[in-house]
Amino acid sequence: MKNSESNNIDSSLPPQPVSFLAALRFWAKLGFVSFGGPAGQIAIMHQELVERRRWISERRFLHALNYCMLLPGPEAQQLATYIGWLMHRSWGGIAAGLLFILPSLFLLILLSWIYLRFGTVPAISAVLYGIKPAVTAIVLFAAYRIGSRALKNWLMWVLAALAFAAIFVLHAPFPLIVLIAALLGALGGRITPTLFTVGGGHGTNKQNYGAALIDDNTPAPEHAQFRWTRLCKIALTGLLLWGSVMGMLCWQFGWQGAFTQMSWFFTKAALLTFGGAYAVLPYVYQGAVEHYHWLTATQMIDGLALGETTPGPLIMIVTFVGFLAGWNQMPFGVDSLLMSATIAAVIVTYFTFLPSFVFILAGGPLVESTHGNLKFTAPLSAITAAVVGVILNLAVFFAWHVFWPKGFAGDFDGVAALIGVYALIALFHFKVGVIPVIIASAAAGVLVSL
Repeated sequence: MKNSESNNIDSSLPPQPVSFLAALRFWAKLGFVSFGGPAGQIAIMHQELVERRRWISERRFLHALNYCMLLPGPEAQQLATYIGWLMHRSWGGIAAGLLFILPSLFLLILLSWIYLRFGTVPAISAVLYGIKPAVTAIVLFAAYRIGSRALKNWLMWVLAALAFAAIFVLHAPFPLIVLIAALLGALGGRITPTLFTVGGGHGTNKQNYGAALIDDNTPAPEHAQFRWTRLCKIALTGLLLWGSVMGMLCWQFGWQGAFTQMSWFFTKAALLTFGGAYAVLPYVYQGAVEHYHWLTATQMIDGLALGETTPGPLIMIVTFVGFLAGWNQMPFGVDSLLMSATIAAVIVTYFTFLPSFVFILAGGPLVESTHGNLKFTAPLSAITAAVVGVILNLAVFFAWHVFWPKGFAGDFDGVAALIGVYALIALFHFKVGVIPVIIASAAAGVLVSL
């Protein structure tokens, strides 16, 4: 239906300007359907914003994505913030970023409470059993979609393959992969500039989605013009938002108080999330489980399963960690466990995501001034190619743990693999959406358990 509707519109003309309210409705919808981790979420945004609605051109979309890949924090949420800011100024970016995470925040608080109050329920285990193979298929499909846009020529393919080998075989840290890719892009942009131009090279994607509201040559709006005064104003506002809450918690509970330590720990975690949640999970595990003893190792793994199967960034697992930390630490006493846990979950989420908003609103104008400059776009193009290899590694990671739950020495789970294959066929061949695939896979898990 969607394709037939879009075919009736003259794609040679850009769409009509989008009102703030119409954009708000889309960002709210995106917050509820953003399954599949960052790769799946970026694929959903590309399909909706570039292909169907044509709010932004593919080149501008990829340029914004490249910048978000460079930053610590959840790149999909930052990309939504960036596009919302580009379309409707700072409030548009704040609304897009908040609506991307709020549904997941409320849902994870609810699921965390159910988890603690009612323990393991067989029906929930059955649903998770069906969903995990589907998530594997979604990540693999998203790697294909992003790769088909970013790997425009043989050199981009080589960079993706090297990145995959570096992280899969050598276990290289993601920041190091990003740094090497950026250096290779800067060097390659001088030697063979056509291979590092966005959309350049002999492997250029010929598909054209038509004129976009923010097209390749659309001038940056007034609020996207870079000014030092604006940069300093946003940076100071971010410091004030961080320091005022941190100071209040320190005043009320002391530096060693549970809420204060959570705020400080997740501030550090937020600045280390290069490459998404999986890059920072070992740090969160080490701090929350081994150092602070806010929750157990088993609870941390269960939280990861919940994070994989709820909308929003996977780093939202910190909401689960915060909820359990507040519940177990009891800052307000044993009679106010739910209040302690809920406040802790909100505090942890606040300090995890605050830097992302500051990075986008402060750095966006500088990025907009570079989207036609090869000196800046060549390193970013190389980074995008490397990230494709990293996402493929994530798909392999999922497949390994889902299809061989006890390791390669254990039995191969053929039923889970079959669910994953059917999910992959539905995504690739029949073009089924992410949500129907997840629902069908969850139903399959329940049927298997029966």
